[in-house]
Amino acid sequence: MMQITERDTRGAAVEAEMREPVLATHDVGVRYDETKVALSGVNLEFAAGEVTSLIGPSGCGKSTFLRCLNLMNREIPHCHIDGEIVYDGHNINTPDENLYELRQSIGMVFQIPNPFRKSIRDNITFAPRCHGIKDKKRLDEIVETSLVKAALWDEVKDKLDKSAYALSGGQRQRLCIARTLAMNPKVVLMDEPCSALDPIATFSIEDTIGQIAGEGISVIIVTHNIEQAARISDKTAYFLLGEVVEWGDTDAVFSDPKDKRTQDYLTGRFG
Repeated sequence: MMQITERDTRGAAVEAEMREPVLATHDVGVRYDETKVALSGVNLEFAAGEVTSLIGPSGCGKSTFLRCLNLMNREIPHCHIDGEIVYDGHNINTPDENLYELRQSIGMVFQIPNPFRKSIRDNITFAPRCHGIKDKKRLDEIVETSLVKAALWDEVKDKLDKSAYALSGGQRQRLCIARTLAMNPKVVLMDEPCSALDPIATFSIEDTIGQIAGEGISVIIVTHNIEQAARISDKTAYFLLGEVVEWGDTDAVFSDPKDKRTQDYLTGRFG
């Protein structure tokens, strides 16, 4: 009997291979001061409803690549991003790209939960208000919908006006996810979102990732946890020394890696 995994149950991810990628990179590289190369020749595609894990040893370029995808590296002095980053049909790696609008569609969740020093409600409504949404009924709908998607609504629905800092670490991270979802992004980037959390909170975040991918959102996550990548992702890319060594369906990468360097990393003989 064929085993049905959690990933198989997500309707949005089942036929992801048949879709055009919502985000793709073509020969993307990162240089500092014109001489130090941190990343080179990265070609990856990300489909709606898929979870993609970026794995590899520390310093291999995973987080650098992730920050390229919503042009966060552009804020680093003397950092140059080469190649094309194609989102929604156009190359966003241009000086004219509107970062304010781009980051509505490509949201980011960081390693350490960073809620605002505001109420839970105000954390969710901050960005929608900045973008002109003032109607209270509409804002209330955004609060509830975002918290439901982040699997946090039932835990906080009776204390929306309490400080976000009263939440546990895992709840804070799910609040940060909900805050990102409030802008209806097509892509959510996550940089080791579970590294500071205990196993129970990690399970909650992993479940949340599956739920938001089921909403048709492309989730791209950097993780050092090999077991986590195997559990939650549809695709996996293995980075080493600033290059992608191997990329493909997670089950294939883990069960039958094509490159010995990938096999060595997955079996603990390297990295």
